[in-house]
Amino acid sequence: GHLKEQSSAAGQETNTCDIPMHHFSYVTQNYKEEIKRIEKVNGVKLVAEVKLTCKHEFCEECLEQAKKGSGPICPVCKDVFGVIEGDQPDGKMSWTTYSSPLPGFPDCGTIVIDYHIPSGTQTEKHPKPGQYYTGVNRRAYLPNNTEGREVLSLLKRAFDQKLIFTVGTSRMTGIENHVTWNDIHHKTSTSGGPEWYRCPISSLLV
Repeated sequence: GHLKEQSSAAGQETNTCDIPMHHFSYVTQNYKEEIKRIEKVNGVKLVAEVKLTCKHEFCEECLEQAKKGSGPICPVCKDVFGVIEGDQPDGKMSWTTYSSPLPGFPDCGTIVIDYHIPSGTQTEKHPKPGQYYTGVNRRAYLPNNTEGREVLSLLKRAFDQKLIFTVGTSRMTGIENHVTWNDIHHKTSTSGGPEWYRCPISSLLV
């Protein structure tokens, strides 16, 4: 994210970008004035500035580097400015409904969700690129009422954004290189009462 100005007199490169890549500091007024001065002197556009909805400004290259590290989140205030996408491997999500109720929801049927993530090879997004990972089949349940259908819609968005699963160490078996849940809690048993959903999933989606 550093700009280089070639000095015609000394033949030396001068760093004109005061945004350290390891800090991703937002654009300061001094930085903007210096860039405009260099652009005016040389008659060229040196850097594309990006102004986020949170009003913080960055040079485009620095912001792209920040996105690679933490996703589309403002490095200063953590405001989300794009679609968050996880490292969930490719797979399939399907669901069906049954008339039988879940415990704690006697007045409605049940939504049954099935996830299928086949085994495969880890990519650069995963802990051990190039190594094999073991896939999973998981089933989860929601009450077929207004709230349950709303959560189903959110879960579908989360799945499409690759947020439901990740590759890591199985919490149940301790086996590495395994597809695991990614901290979006599901009710995976038809027993256990009405506490079927606790994760604030809407806060993860944009």
